[in-house]
Amino acid sequence: MNMIEPGEKGKMIIFELTMPGCGSWNRKWSGECRLYAKSKKNNQVPNDIVGKRFYYRWDDGWTSCVSVNKVDCKTERRIMRQSSGFCGYDWMIDSIIKYGKILTKKE
Repeated sequence: MNMIEPGEKGKMIIFELTMPGCGSWNRKWSGECRLYAKSKKNNQVPNDIVGKRFYYRWDDGWTSCVSVNKVDCKTERRIMRQSSGFCGYDWMIDSIIKYGKILTKKE
Protein backbone atom coordinates (compact mmCIF):
# COMPACT_ATOMS: atom_id res chain seq x y z
CA MET A 1 0.00 0.00 0.00
CA ASN A 2 0.99 3.59 -0.46
CA MET A 3 2.23 6.06 2.08
CA ILE A 4 0.43 9.39 2.33
CA GLU A 5 2.73 12.09 1.05
CA PRO A 6 2.81 15.61 2.50
CA GLY A 7 -0.12 17.61 1.18
CA GLU A 8 -2.10 14.46 0.33
CA LYS A 9 -4.13 14.34 3.54
CA GLY A 10 -7.80 14.87 2.76
CA LYS A 11 -7.49 13.47 -0.77
CA MET A 12 -9.83 10.75 -2.00
CA ILE A 13 -9.62 8.27 -4.84
CA ILE A 14 -12.51 8.07 -7.29
CA PHE A 15 -13.16 4.97 -9.40
CA GLU A 16 -15.39 5.74 -12.38
CA LEU A 17 -17.04 3.07 -14.55
CA THR A 18 -17.85 3.46 -18.24
CA MET A 19 -18.70 0.96 -20.98
CA PRO A 20 -16.85 2.14 -24.10
CA GLY A 21 -17.50 -1.11 -25.98
CA CYS A 22 -21.11 -2.23 -26.18
CA GLY A 23 -22.26 -5.54 -27.55
CA SER A 24 -25.90 -4.47 -27.66
CA TRP A 25 -28.00 -4.32 -30.83
CA ASN A 26 -27.79 -0.51 -30.97
CA ARG A 27 -24.16 -0.25 -29.76
CA LYS A 28 -25.30 1.73 -26.70
CA TRP A 29 -25.25 1.09 -22.97
CA SER A 30 -28.54 1.88 -21.24
CA GLY A 31 -26.57 3.47 -18.38
CA GLU A 32 -24.34 5.71 -20.48
CA CYS A 33 -26.08 8.91 -19.38
CA ARG A 34 -25.49 8.17 -15.70
CA LEU A 35 -22.37 8.54 -13.57
CA TYR A 36 -21.12 5.35 -11.92
CA ALA A 37 -18.50 6.08 -9.28
CA LYS A 38 -17.15 4.80 -5.98
CA SER A 39 -14.68 6.46 -3.65
CA LYS A 40 -11.96 5.14 -1.38
CA LYS A 41 -9.67 6.86 1.06
CA ASN A 42 -6.27 7.78 -0.34
CA ASN A 43 -4.49 5.36 2.02
CA GLN A 44 -6.61 2.40 0.81
CA VAL A 45 -5.31 2.57 -2.76
CA PRO A 46 -1.77 1.92 -4.08
CA ASN A 47 -0.19 5.02 -5.66
CA ASP A 48 0.79 3.15 -8.82
CA ILE A 49 -2.83 2.71 -9.98
CA VAL A 50 -3.86 6.34 -9.54
CA GLY A 51 -4.24 8.28 -12.78
CA LYS A 52 -4.70 5.11 -14.85
CA ARG A 53 -7.52 3.40 -16.72
CA PHE A 54 -8.21 -0.31 -16.53
CA TYR A 55 -10.13 -2.20 -19.20
CA TYR A 56 -11.95 -5.51 -19.16
CA ARG A 57 -13.44 -7.20 -22.24
CA TRP A 58 -16.09 -9.90 -22.14
CA ASP A 59 -16.48 -12.52 -24.87
CA ASP A 60 -19.78 -11.00 -26.00
CA GLY A 61 -18.18 -7.74 -27.15
CA TRP A 62 -18.80 -5.60 -24.07
CA THR A 63 -15.85 -3.64 -22.70
CA SER A 64 -15.67 -1.82 -19.39
CA CYS A 65 -13.27 0.92 -18.36
CA VAL A 66 -12.50 1.89 -14.77
CA SER A 67 -10.62 5.15 -14.38
CA VAL A 68 -8.84 5.89 -11.10
CA ASN A 69 -8.25 9.50 -10.07
CA LYS A 70 -7.26 11.45 -6.98
CA VAL A 71 -9.55 14.31 -6.00
CA ASP A 72 -10.07 16.65 -3.06
CA CYS A 73 -12.86 15.96 -0.57
CA LYS A 74 -15.16 18.65 -1.99
CA THR A 75 -14.96 17.12 -5.47
CA GLU A 76 -15.46 13.63 -4.05
CA ARG A 77 -18.66 14.68 -2.28
CA ARG A 78 -20.03 16.28 -5.49
CA ILE A 79 -19.23 13.19 -7.56
CA MET A 80 -20.68 10.78 -5.01
CA ARG A 81 -23.94 12.79 -4.78
CA GLN A 82 -24.34 12.33 -8.54
CA SER A 83 -23.23 8.68 -8.63
CA SER A 84 -25.63 5.84 -9.37
CA GLY A 85 -23.39 3.34 -7.54
CA PHE A 86 -21.04 1.04 -9.42
CA CYS A 87 -23.58 -1.07 -11.31
CA GLY A 88 -22.58 -4.27 -9.48
CA TYR A 89 -18.96 -4.12 -10.64
CA ASP A 90 -17.36 -3.41 -7.25
CA TRP A 91 -15.32 -6.58 -7.77
CA MET A 92 -13.38 -4.69 -10.44
CA ILE A 93 -12.26 -2.11 -7.87
CA ASP A 94 -11.18 -4.87 -5.49
CA SER A 95 -9.20 -6.57 -8.26
CA ILE A 96 -7.50 -3.34 -9.36
CA ILE A 97 -6.43 -2.58 -5.79
CA LYS A 98 -5.22 -6.12 -5.14
CA TYR A 99 -3.65 -7.09 -8.50
CA GLY A 100 -3.21 -3.84 -10.44
CA LYS A 101 -5.58 -5.10 -13.14
CA ILE A 102 -9.11 -6.42 -13.57
CA LEU A 103 -9.33 -10.17 -13.07
CA THR A 104 -12.38 -12.35 -12.53
CA LYS A 105 -12.47 -15.02 -9.82
CA LYS A 106 -11.68 -17.64 -12.48
CA GLU A 107 -8.56 -15.78 -13.58
